[in-house]
Amino acid sequence: MNTFYSSEKSIQILIALLKAHKIKKVVTSPGGTNMMLNASLQYDGSFDIYSSIDERSAAYIACGIATESGEPVMITCTGATASRNYMPGLTEAFYRKLPILVVTGTQDMRRLGNLYDQVIDRTVHAKDVVTFSTYIPSVRDEKDADSAALKINQAISALTLNGGGPSHINLETIYSKDLSIKQLPTVKIIRRIDYDDEFPELPDGKIAIFIGSHKQFSTQETALIDKFCEHHNAVVFCDHTSGYKGEFRQLDALLHMQNASCLQDIRLLIHLGEVSGDHFNMGSRAQEVWRVNKDGQLRDRYGKLTYLFNTSESHFLKSYTAQYKQTGTSFLQACKDDYKMHYAAVPKLPFSNIWMAKQLAPRLPENSTIHFGILTSLRSWDFFEISKTINSASNVGGFGTDGMLSSLLGASLVNPQKLYFGIVGDHAFFYDMNALGNRHLGNNLRILLVNNGKGCEFTHHLNPGHIFKNDVDLYIAAAGHFGNKSQSLVRNYARNLGMEYMTAGTKEEFVQNMDIFIDPKISKSCVFEVFTNDFDENEALKLITSTGKIDEMKKGVKDGVKNIVGQKGVNMIKGLFK
Repeated sequence: MNTFYSSEKSIQILIALLKAHKIKKVVTSPGGTNMMLNASLQYDGSFDIYSSIDERSAAYIACGIATESGEPVMITCTGATASRNYMPGLTEAFYRKLPILVVTGTQDMRRLGNLYDQVIDRTVHAKDVVTFSTYIPSVRDEKDADSAALKINQAISALTLNGGGPSHINLETIYSKDLSIKQLPTVKIIRRIDYDDEFPELPDGKIAIFIGSHKQFSTQETALIDKFCEHHNAVVFCDHTSGYKGEFRQLDALLHMQNASCLQDIRLLIHLGEVSGDHFNMGSRAQEVWRVNKDGQLRDRYGKLTYLFNTSESHFLKSYTAQYKQTGTSFLQACKDDYKMHYAAVPKLPFSNIWMAKQLAPRLPENSTIHFGILTSLRSWDFFEISKTINSASNVGGFGTDGMLSSLLGASLVNPQKLYFGIVGDHAFFYDMNALGNRHLGNNLRILLVNNGKGCEFTHHLNPGHIFKNDVDLYIAAAGHFGNKSQSLVRNYARNLGMEYMTAGTKEEFVQNMDIFIDPKISKSCVFEVFTNDFDENEALKLITSTGKIDEMKKGVKDGVKNIVGQKGVNMIKGLFK
């Protein structure tokens, strides 16, 4: 009977990536959970396979092969004590930094701890056995397949990362007896490029940089980014956590929500920075993503990563600038023109966090700092640009509600003669309000508290919370806590701590207090509590995210009606959108 590749998709993906990364040498030991992998490797015919019944010996054989050939070697065995017998050889490989890829077969991990035979715990390893370990469950759908490919790419990359060493894949099997697959699937290959490696050519087409949360770029670093953009007609998309204030900076939230024409057909997105508060998934716009980070980790935020450059951003930018001639700034200009157009089209907004952001963003004092609460506050302000002299930040690392005021306080202690603004919702404020009682509090804090009495994030139309028609406030949006929009609770607390207090419940009251709130003169820290409601907050978000879609709707109706009733009908329909 002819046999081919196993029908188990995880085995197919593993073999495809071994071939892509040119790992050819395999030392295999017999067993039940790795039987289908062994059969598939044997069918493929392109691997140099060696057999060893004793797993202790197999690991040491791999050490010898790796040392002599200078190539990575895969070893594979079944579960239970077979995998334990690898430990002496892997300890040797660890201290000699030999690239040994360990693939242990495993049963369904849900059996662990339930008295199944030959199921032992490999979730924890001795520190000096492998440098990386991952678990690949049975692949059941495309998301599982993508996850498996990423994890296997990561395991293979770890063989040579930071000097190299053994890496481990715990591969689940379903004991399929089907060996009928004749062709391996197409899988995504992610390659790591180190400092001294030859860099790939930039692809033809539009190039953009996206920066997630990042420390403030120095003048020299900013100049390198700007020079790269000049030479490649590129743009830097970012939000208020990016740390980049150069000439090619462009906030992307408003553009993305309006499906701006300048965002179409981006060939390559270069990803810098860490977790981002950008909720509009800039990566979905690009065909391909390259990530640049010295941590050397394959982090595939957008599912399109093809290269990870394990080098400094400066080295990467210099490498792709020196040999290229300047090509212009037409991409940047198109983005700026689109942003101005969509900004001008923003309709009249109700009293809300977004409306306040629109009023305050262009008027914040120069050379100040602003911190945003996660989600609602950061998203609201990401639609509007602030001065390049203003540093901005948000706790997007852990992306939790807690700690915003404490982080703001800590930052303000570094420069007592500089203004520090904070934009925060009621839940985050009360979560961390004790920070305002810290005895180190200075006179340089300006806190805008947007108090709508609940977690509006769990009621707005972009969140699954909207499916609940009744009783959303009780437990989902957690309304009614902290005095239930008390008019005196925060006022008394702030004043008792020696802070100024202002309040507003309408646009007119807000405007009356706004100049005091943004006064650049440092006199006393203050809390500006603004009372809004969830309906207005949600309506503002709906309006600002549908501005461009109104034009699309107009065109769709016009084209459809024109085919039926002609131009006269079109003119009549126009009135519906005025």
